[in-house]
Formats: sequence, C-alpha cells, structure tokens
Amino acid sequence: MKEHGGGEPGALRMDDPWYDVLAAAQWEPAPVPPTGEQAERTGDGRSAVYLEVQRSAAFQEVRGRYRGFAFPATAGFLLWYLLYVVLAMTAPGLMARRVAGELNVAMTAGLAQFATTFLLAWAYARHARLRRDRAALDLRWSLATRTGQERVR
Repeated sequence: MKEHGGGEPGALRMDDPWYDVLAAAQWEPAPVPPTGEQAERTGDGRSAVYLEVQRSAAFQEVRGRYRGFAFPATAGFLLWYLLYVVLAMTAPGLMARRVAGELNVAMTAGLAQFATTFLLAWAYARHARLRRDRAALDLRWSLATRTGQERVR
C-alpha cells in the first residue's frame, strides 16, 4: 500500500476524478418543477396551459391524424414482415422457387422488405408534412407564447 499513497484501500483520495465531480455538485438532482395545485399556488400556470392544450380540439385532431397513419402503417408492415417469416418457415419450396436466374422468391421478398422500409419512411414524412406539421407548429407557437417561451434556442 505504501506504493500507492498508503492509507486505507477503500479510502477516497483527493486526486480522484469522481471526487472532483462530486465536489463540483454536478450530480445533485435538478429541482422538480411544481405540478398541479402547486403550480397554481406558486403562480406557475404552465401545467394548466399544457393540460388545456392537450384537451383542445386542435391537439386531438393532430393526434388523431398521427394515429390514423402510424397505427395502420405499423400493423401493415408487421403483418408483411410476419408473412415473410412464416412463409420462409412453412413453405420452403415456394420461397426457393426461382424468379429470374439465381433470384428466388425469398430473395425477392427480402429485397421488397428493404424497399418497403424506405417507402414507409417516405410516406410517413410526406403525411407529416402535408397533414400534421402546420397544425402542430400552430399549437407549438400558441403554447410558447402562452408560457413565455417564444425565444428560439
């Protein structure tokens, strides 16, 4: 132990980097913002504004548009993927059938899975741009102005 500064084996040395972090108070938890009744008592009405926006018809419409696309698209893609897996396990003869040259049904379906992923990403971005972004930005701006957070970070 004399080679390593002596002292107790588990003792915290002053040159320990973890001690520096603790001394700098970087690991102290951030204060929790008030919620519900506490926010109203302290004058911070942000939580009430957030709840009001969440219950608004505009927010429900944006959320409905999102769910109207995301849930069916996810279900469709999962069914397509599971069909590929089930066919690969239960119908090896079908999957081994040649389509062109050395290209078989399994390879074609696998490449179609890859293409479907990009098609779905494109469709999601297009749907968001055309049907949700404007309404979501309007909601965001109204919320920012009501809570005093207009500054762009």
